Amino acid sequence: MPQPRLHLQTHILSGWCIGNLVPGFTPRERLFCMLAAAACDVDGLSILGGQEAWWDYHHTLGHNLAFGVLLCLALAAFSTHRVLAFLAYLALFHLHLLLDSYGSGPGWGIPYFWPFSRHASVNPAAWAFYSWQNLTAAAVLIAWTVWIARRDRRTPLEAVMPNLDRQLVALLRARRPAKGATAPRPPQ
Repeated sequence: MPQPRLHLQTHILSGWCIGNLVPGFTPRERLFCMLAAAACDVDGLSILGGQEAWWDYHHTLGHNLAFGVLLCLALAAFSTHRVLAFLAYLALFHLHLLLDSYGSGPGWGIPYFWPFSRHASVNPAAWAFYSWQNLTAAAVLIAWTVWIARRDRRTPLEAVMPNLDRQLVALLRARRPAKGATAPRPPQ
């Protein structure tokens, strides 16, 4: 069974980075972008029913159009820019499905029309879960997140932990001493 940590973090960061591309989005809407990009992995909790349940229900219960539309409607209902937010959330949900189609490993299908159809689309070009493609995507998203934090003075924690968000931004924006210069000594 694949380790989901990096996979989930990649989806969360993709949602936040893309949410930063939408002018006027509030911190809550950027938080909702992260949820829209990652929430379909809630079906991974099927592991609590054992490995057989995980193989049967992960990529099924949350990875379908019905779940995506309901999720995005619920998030948009609590958003300031409802129509724009719904469209952004739905696009992020579909980005998750696209990324999973390629990066979850060969043989994983996406049952897009579940529960109306159990047919799962399997991508013949899918790569291994632990691959250079997934690691590169994670690295690019981390770099993009740091760039946004330095430029816009906010992190993915802005809506849920504003004090930590400010501390991280201050840390990222701190100037480094010039080459050859020594750091000032603390007062004694």
